[in-house]
Formats: sequence, structure tokens, C-alpha cells
Amino acid sequence: MCRLFIIGCGLVLLTAMRCLAVEVPPNLKKNNLVAWCIVPFDASGRGPAARSAMLAGLGLKRCAYDWRTRNVAEFEEEILQYRKHGIEYFAFWGQHEKAFRLFEKYDLHPQIWHTLGSPNKKSQSENVAAATASMTPLAVRTAELGCKLGLYNHGGWGGEPANLIAVCRALHKAGHHHVGIVYNWHHGHGHIADWARNLEQMQPYLHCLNLNGMNTAAKPKILPLGQGQHDLVMLRSIVESSYRGPIGILDHRSDLDTKEVLQDNLAGLEWLTRELATPGSGGSKPIPQAKPMTK
Repeated sequence: MCRLFIIGCGLVLLTAMRCLAVEVPPNLKKNNLVAWCIVPFDASGRGPAARSAMLAGLGLKRCAYDWRTRNVAEFEEEILQYRKHGIEYFAFWGQHEKAFRLFEKYDLHPQIWHTLGSPNKKSQSENVAAATASMTPLAVRTAELGCKLGLYNHGGWGGEPANLIAVCRALHKAGHHHVGIVYNWHHGHGHIADWARNLEQMQPYLHCLNLNGMNTAAKPKILPLGQGQHDLVMLRSIVESSYRGPIGILDHRSDLDTKEVLQDNLAGLEWLTRELATPGSGGSKPIPQAKPMTK
């Protein structure tokens, strides 16, 4: 009788674990991930050739390009090095006419990511109208380039999912159907508790979703995947949703070598996906290896 009880309990536990297990979708596979915040944040100061070789060596095949004024002279070389190393020029931060001319020259159509600002008007309708008007010229320009435009959450009014959605809807109503949302976990710590609901509402507009280790109250703000209190639950929401679009991992640590930070994120994501695929199979969390660099 006792043996039958134990077997029965084991079957119940096994069934429960199988119910928790999920199939990891292709957008979480390494060769589909997008590297983000790896240009001005790289403590090693890599240039286009070294950066492209580094990405290829890690098995990453897509990059979203962030830049500073000092990088403008390298715009064309970045494109050429990505082509040489088989890296997809996936997205471009902000707007710059030199880059736009190069995209036309090389027949590139990356996503264009731009922060949605906070108009600070008196009413919600005025805020939506002002934000929509401010993004309309770029919506027109990106349509001419054949590029998607991603409204990027960066805090404030323009960082709230409901407001990103409202501006997307207004731009779509005006005929700009290529406009969507680029949502970043590292700018969304205030949305942890209702992440699943926000994801569901944003999903029809999502162009890319950038991950980060997530602790309550952003302590710290930038954290390798797998090290946060909420990573597993938040990632499960993504996997269990129907979102199968692009997913990014980031550096965003100017005191660390970008390669090491990306490696830590890849190791953390691998651990998280093992846990999602078969709960309890991940073993111990990986220990981050990136160490601050001295200049």
C-alpha cells in the first residue's frame, strides 16, 4: 500500500513537472538573438572589424547598432565588416542621414529604433497627439527607406506600454503600419508585476524585445540574464505567449568587456531555457565571469 502511494505521488509530481515544461521557441536560440548596446559600452573599445569578429566568434548573427558621434566616421566600415563576418545589420539607433544614405547604397533595411518622448501635455489625448506628431516625420522617412520604425521605451510617459500602444495605433491609423514597439526589460522594472498582461497588449506591435536580468526596484538596473529574481517567470510569459519575433540581449556596461558580458547573458539564457524546458534540470545558476576593466 505504501509503495503504491509513493508511486502515485511520483506520477503526480512527474505530471506536474511536464505541465510546467515548455518548448523553447526558435527566437531564443543563439543564432537568432540580437546583440544590443555593444558599441559605446564596450570597455575594450573594439572597432567594426574586431566587434564583428567577436560576434561571429560567439555565434551571434544579428546586431542592433548603437553609436555616438565618434562612431559616425565608422558607419560604412561597420556595414562592410558585418557583411564580411555574416552578421545581420538588424537595427540602427536613432536617426542620422549619413547612415540612411548608406542603407540606400547597400540596400539595407534595418529597424530604426527611436525613443518615444514624454510631451508633458495636460491630458492623455494631447500627449498622444503630440507624441504622434513628433514621430510622424521619422515614420515617413523610414517608410521611404523600407525600414520598420520601433518606438523605444526609455522611461517617463513614453516608456509606458499603454502609451506606446496608443501612439502606434494613431500612427497606424494615419497609414504608417510599419511602426511598432521595441520594448526593453532594463527600462521596464516598474512593469514586472504586470509583465504578462503588458506583453499580451503590446504583442501585435512588437518589433523586438530586449532582455535583462530583472530584480525588484532595478537593484541593480543592468544584470546578466539568469541572475534576476524575476527572469524565469518573465521569460516563461514570453515563451507561453505567441510572440515569436526578435529577441535581444545586451551589454550596457561600460566598465566591462562586451564579449564577457554577452557570454554571461548567453550562459544565463541557456540556464533559463533549460529550466523552462524541463524544470529542475538547469542545475546551479551560472556565475557571471565579466570583471570590471581598469583603464
